[in-house]
Amino acid sequence: MPTSSDMKWFKTKFQDKINAAIAGTPYTLDLMTALACQETGEVWPTLRKTNLSLDRILELCVGDTIDFSPTTGKGRHAFPKNKAELVAFPKGQQMFDIARQGLVDMAHFINQYKGAASNPNKFCHGYGIFQFDLQFFKQEPDYFLEKRYANFDECLQKAIGELEAARKKIGLQNKPHLSDEELCHVAIAYNTGSFNPAKGLKQGFKSDDGKFYGEQILAFMQTSKTVTADSGTPASTSSSTTTNAQVFKVTATLLRLRSEPLINQNNPEDNVKVKLPKDQRVTAVTGQAVNGFLEVETDFEGEHKRGFASAQFLAPA
Repeated sequence: MPTSSDMKWFKTKFQDKINAAIAGTPYTLDLMTALACQETGEVWPTLRKTNLSLDRILELCVGDTIDFSPTTGKGRHAFPKNKAELVAFPKGQQMFDIARQGLVDMAHFINQYKGAASNPNKFCHGYGIFQFDLQFFKQEPDYFLEKRYANFDECLQKAIGELEAARKKIGLQNKPHLSDEELCHVAIAYNTGSFNPAKGLKQGFKSDDGKFYGEQILAFMQTSKTVTADSGTPASTSSSTTTNAQVFKVTATLLRLRSEPLINQNNPEDNVKVKLPKDQRVTAVTGQAVNGFLEVETDFEGEHKRGFASAQFLAPA
């Protein structure tokens, strides 16, 4: 299970690239950190403590060795269901060799994969720190054969593309801002291809401890928000914010904290949660401005408050 120390390492290495890539999207650094933790959190947190290079760590971020079981009818149903189906496809033997070697090399460091690696027919189906599935080998063979998944920039773009497809599939494509829960809904669709509102976060891959994918993503996001990178800059900053400080003070006489990043021109007070006084300290949640608002949280009059405040009335504290 990735820890806050692992998240600090991840943000220190990749936050600048992530913030640049997600600018103009509703995605956050904390979501991408959570995805990396959920998808390959059993691999890179261990590899980062070895003497491997960063490029080699990224190359060994592979996983998912479950094949289809003809006996039980369970297991993998997407292409390739097993070694035979993969090698029967054009360039499939070449891909199997890469997939097999990746498993063997990764299992040298990750004990839980040693059993799979001992079976000569086992190979990996997921590639890259955000895990792009081998089912797409039919459409994009060169991405796998050329090991493009080992390049963080390409892996990141694949993940964002998959998130966008998932967001559209569940009808959130027209929302410029997504709440943490909605981001988890997108992540569930990223994992399963769909989202059932009736099930909430109890969807997607279920881990041995009984937690579902959606629940794990939210937990990782919440932990990620407590972590900053070693660079000394706040972990959740991006070029779209008005300042790169994480803690702000209110400069207006009274600043309205709103439930959404917008003002109803017909009734400017209708989404106001509380009015914060001048010099009140607030902490940025994501560090990304949305419609001129920053999502912030603060303790005020004995209660914890969270909402959106106009960025023009916030100054670094």
